[in-house]
Amino acid sequence: MTRTENVILTNMCLIEDDQGNIVIQKRDPKRYAWSGVALPGGHIEAGESLHGAVVREVYEETGLTISNPRLVGMKHWHTKEGIRYLVFLYRTKDFTGEIQSTEEGEIKWVPRKDLVKLDLAYDMLNLLRVFEDEALSELFYAQRLGEDFIREFW
Repeated sequence: MTRTENVILTNMCLIEDDQGNIVIQKRDPKRYAWSGVALPGGHIEAGESLHGAVVREVYEETGLTISNPRLVGMKHWHTKEGIRYLVFLYRTKDFTGEIQSTEEGEIKWVPRKDLVKLDLAYDMLNLLRVFEDEALSELFYAQRLGEDFIREFW
């Protein structure tokens, strides 16, 4: 049995202020395979630390420089090609700068309570459970023989 596998490493960060607002990103459906409102983040480059990657990605996508991002969990699944896709989930209230949209998508602050009213990216509400429920640390999409993906929380 092999102990190695191909892996795609990514991150996502929930950035919040003291008034109950969070930074969201509305992805351009013409640019991405999936669209809708999500949280900023992206791919971890070869040789880059997990922390460095989330700080870089947030800055590139939002214009904010975050500090003290806390790893709160992960989301993962296996692609059709058998590659494990990992999304490290971070949360922070510490940031400087002003938000700005980029070619990655429109960036804005929204009240957390208003998220359910937005056109969210696939399964964002389930993903937010991992960000917000301290009893959860993992969202795994498992595929059973002959079934669609099912969500498992831990």
